[in-house]
Amino acid sequence: MAIHWYPGHMHKARKEMVKALPSVDLVIEVLDARIPYSSENPVIEGLRTKNGYTKPCIKLLNKSDLADEKTTQAWCEAFEKDRNVRALPIMATQTGQVKPLIAACRQLFPSRKLDKPINAMIMGIPNVGKSTLINALAGRVIAKTGNEPAVTKNQQRIDLGNGIVLFDTPGILWPKIDNENSGYRLGCIGSIKDTALDYDDIGFYLIEYLLDAYPGLLKQRYDITTLPTEPLQFLEHIGANRGCLGAGGRIDLVKICTIVINELRNGTLGRISLETPEMIEKEMIEVERIIKEKEQKKAARKKNFKKKK
Repeated sequence: MAIHWYPGHMHKARKEMVKALPSVDLVIEVLDARIPYSSENPVIEGLRTKNGYTKPCIKLLNKSDLADEKTTQAWCEAFEKDRNVRALPIMATQTGQVKPLIAACRQLFPSRKLDKPINAMIMGIPNVGKSTLINALAGRVIAKTGNEPAVTKNQQRIDLGNGIVLFDTPGILWPKIDNENSGYRLGCIGSIKDTALDYDDIGFYLIEYLLDAYPGLLKQRYDITTLPTEPLQFLEHIGANRGCLGAGGRIDLVKICTIVINELRNGTLGRISLETPEMIEKEMIEVERIIKEKEQKKAARKKNFKKKK
């Protein structure tokens, strides 16, 4: 799915991040535990590395209570194959779970004294719970929170005590999402403005995945003994049960898709992860093939254009 949502403040935020990074010791990236890869901004990875040195990074898999526990653990192990990365599953809404982050920051700089603070830049895409995390760490309301993306629009500097200073940044996406599946997953969890989405398109994608990966949860939630094999059949079935009828008694697919998507987002469907490390490995092979094919076609067009001239 093509994403056409990259507000101007995101471009501005990226420029401000680049400017501030030289004074930063550590990057804290907040991910959504349901889509750790798709919520991992490749722009951030690029910003971490300069002149051959990669700044240490703590990846926080937030909303872990909504994700499949085994899959979350698999993602933490995958991330920590990089020696510069620590990965922690958390629930930012629970203060007790976020406090270990302070200790994790200090462990990465064991010789740093308290009178010389560790400057940490906290980053993340929209709607992953970054502002909620900051408020929990600070023990007071500092950052605006909301259930829709792009709430924070300016950088803030926050002294957490214990020798840790946070540089808060707005949530940013990236201009082009190469993996089409990631676009769908970002839409499923609400990291893209709903006005930029086609709910029925996302709903069909989500149901097709859930029928394969979590059939038991679907049976339990919608009280179905035998699941239909096709997304349309499933949506029509539960749409009829929920009274989602439009003109002429037809099922209102947008309405029932919206219900299913919201039930995923708030955890009503159960603990669900929308991607695994193994899935992403396969998808990236396909993405690389598509990119290479596009580059070859572009080069061929240029060659033909030169010949005509």
